[in-house]
Amino acid sequence: MDHTRGVPALSDSPALIDLHLHTNASDGVLPPADVVRAAAAIGLAAIALTDHDTLAGVPEAVAAGAVLNVRVVSGCEFSTAAPWGGEMHVLGYFLPVDDPVLGEFLTKCRADRIRRGREMVDGLRAWGIDVTYEELEEEANGAAIGRPHLARVLVKRGTVDSVEEAFQVWLGRGRPAYVEKRLPTFADVAEVVHRVGGLVSAAHLKDRGTRSSLTLLREHGLDAIETRHPGHSDDARNRLAALAGTLGLLCTGGSDWHGVPEGEGSHSMLGSEQVPAAWLDQLDHRRAERNHG
Repeated sequence: MDHTRGVPALSDSPALIDLHLHTNASDGVLPPADVVRAAAAIGLAAIALTDHDTLAGVPEAVAAGAVLNVRVVSGCEFSTAAPWGGEMHVLGYFLPVDDPVLGEFLTKCRADRIRRGREMVDGLRAWGIDVTYEELEEEANGAAIGRPHLARVLVKRGTVDSVEEAFQVWLGRGRPAYVEKRLPTFADVAEVVHRVGGLVSAAHLKDRGTRSSLTLLREHGLDAIETRHPGHSDDARNRLAALAGTLGLLCTGGSDWHGVPEGEGSHSMLGSEQVPAAWLDQLDHRRAERNHG
């Protein structure tokens, strides 16, 4: 299968990267090596694998990257409780796959995904949809369980016509089968990531990325802001980039690609955010300062 179909070609210069990608180790649809192949095919110099609550896809991606001359940054997307309330997502970069404390932390996060998945199935069954947790497990196929897996089950059963409809009718916030996560605090995640030598970036903040909120996050360990994301308007990108400069934070960016032929919702196509490779150089420098300074 041609996994680069529908992926836009990129210009030869300057070097571009994508620091927010998902594979079938969480709720993406492609194996890690295929994501790397797609990145190589459009000339990306580097990517970050940022699956939800798992590093399981990283070794395969790194091996493929070594062959295809694509740098693969070991990353993870964490769901956290924001200091001001509500949920926010955090991208951790430069994470070791074999650290026992980080591994235990991620195991607990995935256990809550299992709990949430069971409760969402129960919620659907209460509304007369005869879905089973075994179907959800089969769809996830060992990956960190997420709502997209259950949405795909509902599509396969004919309950809904699309993943988007599954979220709009059943699984989105405020819908009948929605279940809240039990979230670690942002400070807890930042502490774990920093302890293993990594950096943390606030993902797709949109209008929540105010000066006061970012100042608070910086006090709790924030290193960078995901300024370029398909969910951000041009105004949001420019505002977040300006705030990053004012507050001494770095910029990151990525497509949030899940391997689908066309972008869904707040996700876009691989490489579409035009993230310069220089941003990864700056992250490397900041990491060296933090760990050896």
